[in-house]
Amino acid sequence: MRIFLSASIRGGRQMLSTYMDICSYLQDRGHEVLSWHVADPELEKTESLLTEQEIYTRDMDFLEKSDCLIAEVSTPSIGVGYEVCSALNMCLPVLCLHTLQANVSAMILGDRRIISKEYQNSGSMRKAIDGFLEKLNGC
Repeated sequence: MRIFLSASIRGGRQMLSTYMDICSYLQDRGHEVLSWHVADPELEKTESLLTEQEIYTRDMDFLEKSDCLIAEVSTPSIGVGYEVCSALNMCLPVLCLHTLQANVSAMILGDRRIISKEYQNSGSMRKAIDGFLEKLNGC
């Protein structure tokens, strides 16, 4: 499955290790993470070489090629919200993951088209991902 991973970049990178965990987990299970760059520790350096238009075009192209979107929404990010809304407009399935302590927007939690799951640790996060992807595969 081709997955768009959405996570905070300019909104804050304090959860980078979680983004890396999600990306690695998906790849290890045979999925193609088109937006793997969100889990790249060197992202700020490489993105500084791109214009905002180039970043937008790249990400929207990845989103259009994706089968679904998985977003980590514990860190508020306008860009992640934009990508979630864009995915919904493309009729893509959306999973939003967040920690128990996160103050997640009602716009995410209240939209019935979005599957929102909170997690306590890597294991419960992976279980939420597996459940989401299994439903998409019709298992």
